Amino acid sequence: MVERVLIVDDDPVQRRLLDNMARKFGYEPVIAESGEAAAALLTGPDPERIDCVVLDLVMPDLDGLGVLARMRSAGLNIPVIVQTAHGGIDNVISAMRAGAADFVVKPVGAERLQVSLRNALSTHALADEITRIKRSQSGTLTFKDIVTRNAAMQIVLRSAEKAATSGIPVLIEGESGVGKEMIARAVHGSGERRAKPFIAVNCGAIPENLVESILFGHEKGAFTGATERHAGKFVEASCGTLFLDEVGELPLAAQVKLLRAIQEGEVEPVGARKTVKVDVRIISATNRNLIADVKNGRFREDLFYRLHVFPISVPPLRARPEDMPDLVRHFLARISAEEGKRIRLVSTEALSLLGAYRWPGNVRQLENAVFRAVVLADGDSVGVSEFPQIVAQLTGSGGLSHDAPALAAGAPNSGDVSPMIDIREGMAPDFAGVHAISTPRGTLALLDGQGEVRPLEDIETEVIRFAISHYRGQMSEVARRLQIGRSTLYRKLESLGLEDTAETEPASAVAVR
Repeated sequence: MVERVLIVDDDPVQRRLLDNMARKFGYEPVIAESGEAAAALLTGPDPERIDCVVLDLVMPDLDGLGVLARMRSAGLNIPVIVQTAHGGIDNVISAMRAGAADFVVKPVGAERLQVSLRNALSTHALADEITRIKRSQSGTLTFKDIVTRNAAMQIVLRSAEKAATSGIPVLIEGESGVGKEMIARAVHGSGERRAKPFIAVNCGAIPENLVESILFGHEKGAFTGATERHAGKFVEASCGTLFLDEVGELPLAAQVKLLRAIQEGEVEPVGARKTVKVDVRIISATNRNLIADVKNGRFREDLFYRLHVFPISVPPLRARPEDMPDLVRHFLARISAEEGKRIRLVSTEALSLLGAYRWPGNVRQLENAVFRAVVLADGDSVGVSEFPQIVAQLTGSGGLSHDAPALAAGAPNSGDVSPMIDIREGMAPDFAGVHAISTPRGTLALLDGQGEVRPLEDIETEVIRFAISHYRGQMSEVARRLQIGRSTLYRKLESLGLEDTAETEPASAVAVR
């Protein structure tokens, strides 16, 4: 899924020029003919997904500064590039004070606009990551900090927001690496206890003979090696939240004491003569099927019902293909800064490759793959060659998995995999030296967003546009590959409204968001 750039200009010539440039750079343009139309798209009851705005400053009715004011009132944090024919310093100052990320003078050159878009998107992604890290460390992470565009995931977050308003015990279920702890932190950061401690415990990483000591504490001399008194995680989380990650891994003996602690609001440290009162909110998480564990006697039924009061099921990454590009760009922005590299681009081929992989390790595995790619990268961009392990796994059976989620314009926003056709023709440039495989530069959706078969004219338009892009406007080669005459090709271009497509060269990468 490419970034969507909103172009706001009352001049049709300028709109057409900016539209062509945005497509050339690899973005998806969205057009607004006035400031009012732009404000409706951004702040209406059903706002469009917009990643960046190119905004004309001087327009009738609602001007650029008015649009910026409405965005600020609505709390929108979308980077805005202001453009105007009047490049006076007063206009620059006014636009920047109103929240613009950059300022360009009409008519803006293609290279200047590309740099401005790239910088605005990458800076925005890095700023978001820094804010997210700070909030996570301070215990004030909120649901707005969770990167997702998936409809099912948004339903999960709305449900979690309701749980955050009370002290109800929450059980977060999902595969390893889907981000269960981040959701737990968002529940804590959105509730009344956000100013209090958030203590996370990985129950599966605690040695069995130390579980009770770590969770409930111990007195000095309670056992061999207990040279000092230890308060325990329950006491550390007093008045705050205790997050029990992988709670299904607790041994049965510890489950009994955990049940009593939750029921009675008190813990008994190992070796102590009296109990200690505690006031904690319990959020637990598991990647196991606890109901099955209850049936086979591995997990206590009474404890299960104490924890399973408000269950939240997090979908795996493979069911959220539309989240892949945003996650990649956010990880790339943060890790590049941490590693002292200036990587700002991720190629469209690389995004398609990552979208075709199943990601058994989910978001955690994706983050590690991006980390490795940043270390391997020599220039200012990341391509397919920086993901050799993903390529090797996908090609182990002779090619890319056809049943994997694909990143394609027009694919339905759901966890279901829509029928796709891989568009393959030769080797993409970024694949040089990587097992000499044929890998798709793009995908074609056969179904629309409502699950209906798309019109043949739309499919034909995409195929021709892709062919022209793939062969860089060499019309003779395009006609030969499509097995039609050159004159027939030009007639199709005219009938489909693609006359200008032949002049548009493909961008090998899209800006980091």
